[in-house]
Amino acid sequence: MTSESKLRDFGRLICSVGAGATMSREEACAAYSQVILNKQPELQQGAFLAAHFMRGPTTEELSGVWDALDTYDTAKISTTLQGPVCDIVGTGSDALKTVNCSTPAALIAAACGLPVAKKGARLVTGVSGATDILEILGIDICAPLGRAETCLETYRICYLPGESFLRSGWSRLITHMRFTSVFNIIGPLTRPCPQTDSIVVGAYGAGVCRQLIAVLKEVGMQSALSPYGMVDGKEQKLGMDEFSPAGPTMVVELRNGTIQQYSVGPEDFGIRMTAFSSIASGATAQENAQTVLDVLRGRYDSAAADFFCMNAAAALYISGTARTYRQGMDMARQALATGKAYEKFKQLHEIQGTTR
Repeated sequence: MTSESKLRDFGRLICSVGAGATMSREEACAAYSQVILNKQPELQQGAFLAAHFMRGPTTEELSGVWDALDTYDTAKISTTLQGPVCDIVGTGSDALKTVNCSTPAALIAAACGLPVAKKGARLVTGVSGATDILEILGIDICAPLGRAETCLETYRICYLPGESFLRSGWSRLITHMRFTSVFNIIGPLTRPCPQTDSIVVGAYGAGVCRQLIAVLKEVGMQSALSPYGMVDGKEQKLGMDEFSPAGPTMVVELRNGTIQQYSVGPEDFGIRMTAFSSIASGATAQENAQTVLDVLRGRYDSAAADFFCMNAAAALYISGTARTYRQGMDMARQALATGKAYEKFKQLHEIQGTTR
């Protein structure tokens, strides 16, 4: 049981952060460890998370949150695979809600030969998260992580639900939270597969892209992309945590220790711009899951298929599997057209499915 003095110390920290004070990396790690390990009352945890997020976390603080999650809450898997291992994930909490993209993009990229250890979680602010979609499609979300490890080793694809590898803290919090917190920024950066050396991590805002990449550089990730996709004719604040086929995408890239920022459009992937309505989220998780399954099964001449392939292409590009976004797009579309992406889904289901 937490002592009265520690409760009061944490209460003072909440007030201090809310008033604008910043923490060192070590102080942020210590504070967030108390949240992760449930050492403070829920009222104080929620107040601290809200105060810190509304004040705006620094890169140093975010790195401390990453340290806390990695040290106190992240179960690990391993693989003997040689070469790159990639992840494709988003922060969620974006203004424009799309059909789930990172999940099919991960399957498509894996079908192109890139090992993908994909993380995900249930919805926070949208209609469906990756866990919701894969659960509908028959993946056993409660399975031991050892099955994910086996799947990655055997078929070069696995799904790692945050609800499984972040058991004590983040998983508990995300079950109850319906607001954005620092965990939306750092959760996607966790590394349950330590061999992951490249990542595509979409952000819900342009400034968040820069923060994500700065933290990834700080914690030793080799290569990373953070896209913030927009819709042509819309304000920049209305965006998605994916590469957009409906307008320009702002990208922050980390490669060989160097960070650069640039914009790409659908034409850089060799496709035409499409209306946002063609990739918008359905009304239910079941609708979104059906869209994903339809594309994997062969509806590859569609805006949704292009959307998924764009984001798979980004993974192929940042991992070095493709030299350019356009080459990655060609590889991704071929994987869909030949049925290899659907085969990759069946392989995932074989080992991580509910009916084995």
